[in-house]
Amino acid sequence: MFANNGTSVFTSPHAGPSLDIRDNVSYLVSGAVVLGFSALQYLQARKLNVDVPAVGPSGWLTSYYGALKYIMGARAMLQEGYEKYKTHTFKVPEPRRWLVVVNTSELIDEVRKAPDTKLSFLEAVRDSIASEFTMGRLVDSDTYHVAVVRTQLTRNIAALFDGIKEEIALGFDEGINSSGSAWVSRPALSTVMQVVGRASNRVFVGLPVCRDKDYLDINVRFTIDVIKASHIINLFPSFMRRPVGELLTSVPATTRRALKHLGPIIEFRLRQEEEHGHDWPGKPNDTLQWLIEEAPEGEQRTVLALTQRVLTLNFAAIHTSSMSFTHALLHLAARPEYIAPLREEVEHVIQSEGWTKLAMQKMRKADSFLKESQRFTGIGSLSMSRKAIVGITLSDGTFLPAGTHVACNAFAVHNDDDNYEDAKEFRPFRFAEMRDESAEEGTKHQFVSTSNEYLPFGHGRHACPGRFFAANELKAMLAYIVLAYDIKLPEGSQRPKDIEFAQALAPDPKAHVLFRRRQA
Repeated sequence: MFANNGTSVFTSPHAGPSLDIRDNVSYLVSGAVVLGFSALQYLQARKLNVDVPAVGPSGWLTSYYGALKYIMGARAMLQEGYEKYKTHTFKVPEPRRWLVVVNTSELIDEVRKAPDTKLSFLEAVRDSIASEFTMGRLVDSDTYHVAVVRTQLTRNIAALFDGIKEEIALGFDEGINSSGSAWVSRPALSTVMQVVGRASNRVFVGLPVCRDKDYLDINVRFTIDVIKASHIINLFPSFMRRPVGELLTSVPATTRRALKHLGPIIEFRLRQEEEHGHDWPGKPNDTLQWLIEEAPEGEQRTVLALTQRVLTLNFAAIHTSSMSFTHALLHLAARPEYIAPLREEVEHVIQSEGWTKLAMQKMRKADSFLKESQRFTGIGSLSMSRKAIVGITLSDGTFLPAGTHVACNAFAVHNDDDNYEDAKEFRPFRFAEMRDESAEEGTKHQFVSTSNEYLPFGHGRHACPGRFFAANELKAMLAYIVLAYDIKLPEGSQRPKDIEFAQALAPDPKAHVLFRRRQA
């Protein structure tokens, strides 16, 4: 709404100076009101102030400058806190509150083990992405889809793998669209997003919807809109989040678009179950069907609710997997010397096992490459975010009042030489080498394995439930790329600098990779 008003004022040849002045004054007054309310809330939040050292300015007003520093350079602040207070906790200022950060393996373990009645993962997520507004009330109030992903999706990866691989191959070939020996330049992130969208939705809703360009665009746009809206909503104090959230949410509009594609399918499946029972003829084996079967009776089992549930799954799948694979793709394009050993492994495994889930398990170098990319770059500097539901005291004596947000310092842990030899060096096969040491190490250092020293997927009972599906999808994508294409960065360029926003780290959306059909 503000963007539209701004455009009409600043670009229309009919907008006179007095209109500009009036609108500018209006914006300044509105901004001052928001800032004033934010300051009042921040001062109220001082009651939750945790008695641990702060990184950055910690005064009543100067900490706002610290919050700006954190938004623009969180990794530097988190590393500073790790080096100064390695055996303790510290805090960093966010626009609305202090965030407490834990460093040590022992404290990370305490966060992992704490029950949700004390440190809640779900409440932290709700605050982080403003899920009531960005995902919708029905999804926010019941997260039964998490159990569906953890159980049915994981169990069915092998059965559905042929379809996943088919979409990956078609997605890359159509998106890259190269032939002969000519190099073509393609935007890395948007190309990857289309492939991830197709492969994921082959499992989520099946053919032909997974290939529908409008449907894929809906889900990609929804992913971007959620991230943007959550960042803006979180700049406002708590009592303003509802009106701001309701203004910014794209859920109703996106749901209406998605209903055109999913509505008839869901209605048909609900009707078939009603007429023929649970095992109706031709019942598909996909995530949408599992959601229908697990949905509680009532409004959660409606076409509207199920459509929003599929959008939510797409948000999780497209955002995290696309960012993660694009980071890895840029690493590979910047270091093309690693294509040959990856290609050799993939060819050997595919020759003996074919394109199967078992083949993905045997690709140790591909597994290691993706795991090292997550460790070295990752998409988030923090992990295992929690919100204190009641006051809780950690073993180092830190007291977390109810309402405190706490997270684990993944970035610094991943870059600690005590945890990883030459931690600040990208060594793509380090985990494959570790796995070769023993059977125990072979399990411990798989891509999907989590620990106090490896936190991209979180750790413990709230570790990413979809990581087994994601790992197989990403390995299949990497395997197909190295088999079918030569890749490199544009001539004379280095790996593009990633974009940092608070604890998030995204690959440059403008970064291009050069592709050509494999020549040797």
